[in-house]
Amino acid sequence: MSGGVGPSSDIRLPKEEEEIHQRKASFPKEGGTQSQKPPQRSRRGFFTFRQLNALAVIIVLSASGMVSIEDFAFVIFSLVYIYFISRFAFPNHSPYADPPVFGQRNRILSLYVFIGALVGLLFPIAYIFHGIFEGDKEGIKAAAPHVFLLSAQVFMEGVSFSGGFSLPIRVFVPVFYNARRIFTIVEWLRSEIYKVEMEYGGSARRVYIGRALAVANMAFWCFNLFGFLLPVYLPKAFKIYYSSSVRKAKD
Repeated sequence: MSGGVGPSSDIRLPKEEEEIHQRKASFPKEGGTQSQKPPQRSRRGFFTFRQLNALAVIIVLSASGMVSIEDFAFVIFSLVYIYFISRFAFPNHSPYADPPVFGQRNRILSLYVFIGALVGLLFPIAYIFHGIFEGDKEGIKAAAPHVFLLSAQVFMEGVSFSGGFSLPIRVFVPVFYNARRIFTIVEWLRSEIYKVEMEYGGSARRVYIGRALAVANMAFWCFNLFGFLLPVYLPKAFKIYYSSSVRKAKD
């Protein structure tokens, strides 16, 4: 993920780090006199292992009936919209691969993405499965939209990368989905807070776990959007994209 769970989740996709290493090796070093073009942009095949896992979660949640028509419509709209803006706003104007946004093998960023995967996907999925045994229908129903949209984000990040879209399009996916998911997390948190006032079949410990998980997701994804994607990831990605445009114009 890149900011997905990814900076894309929510920043790198499977095998992307290896490709980045190959690209960086082809770029001229600072202060060098060699004029060497970056490698050609290549498309990856559908689908990666991470995309298949995300697709499996999407299918299971969809078949369970816990996903609203609005969330389905959001995913379909995002797919149509990225093709629209990739054609009319941010076309892929260069045949060469984009340089990495954050350099090669950033360990802090890798840890950040790993924490996002735990907080945003693995723990909520475990919470949903535990709710099935506890009979907590309200908790499952409240957590499902966030898990569905985050899984869709991981899948769409793979589409944006393997489809050869420009860098702004790949940035758009986590920003777009992250902003939408904050609203679902608010509903999840509200449901957990007022759960005890409604008919509830689970244990008291599950109430506290659900609240802690909802609060953790709210804190992490709000920071991800307002503290990382918008002020850091987005400007850097656009700088690379427009620098590439200027370089192409000069050539």
